[in-house]
Amino acid sequence: MIPSSYPSPQEMARLTARMLLEIQAVHLNAEDPFTLASGLPSPTYIDCRKLISYPRIRSTLMDFLTVTVMRNAGYEAFDNIAGGETAGIPFAALVAERMVLPMTYVRKKAKGYGRNARIEGAMSEGQRVLLVEDLTTDGGSKLSFVDAIRETGATCAHTAVIFYYGIFPETEKTLGDHGVSLHHLCTWWDVLAEAKQANSFSRETLRGVEDFLNDPRKWQEENKK
Repeated sequence: MIPSSYPSPQEMARLTARMLLEIQAVHLNAEDPFTLASGLPSPTYIDCRKLISYPRIRSTLMDFLTVTVMRNAGYEAFDNIAGGETAGIPFAALVAERMVLPMTYVRKKAKGYGRNARIEGAMSEGQRVLLVEDLTTDGGSKLSFVDAIRETGATCAHTAVIFYYGIFPETEKTLGDHGVSLHHLCTWWDVLAEAKQANSFSRETLRGVEDFLNDPRKWQEENKK
């Protein structure tokens, strides 16, 4: 069912951050940093995959994501909802259900046998596709998915994520230069504000995280192993 009412974007951001903290999807550690897929260190790590195991929170956030996309892009803006392998697949299915639209998913690379396809499901030329993922950092990983969608003859001008890092200024430009608009529910700044409010972590930890958020590239350079 398509949600008909919803809070303001600011309240959705706050509630999303609160829910992520509640299920312990947020991990902060400035003293022993995590290693990101890029190989760079980070005092922050978020695991949006945990959301699929919490039905009430999962349902609320999918309502939020659906109405955010419809408000920003239009109520009749899409013909197909595509999830990125693998984290985006369950969220794409849930958004597609709410928008009463077909759902597909995009492989990171062709599987190398059979049809050797990257798109699974039915996607056709001219369809307007929304790419759904769990999160984005600098936007780079989205471009390959978008290109695979466009190779079918469909269009993809929008991507929606639950969580957007919100600290790398080049992200929206990278996507924008590729003709893609980004829609999201919350950022690290929203999580930091809610963590401070709830005293979810020590002051020292939160200070270290804030230093990272204010200048992530400098922090990563200084904390390389």
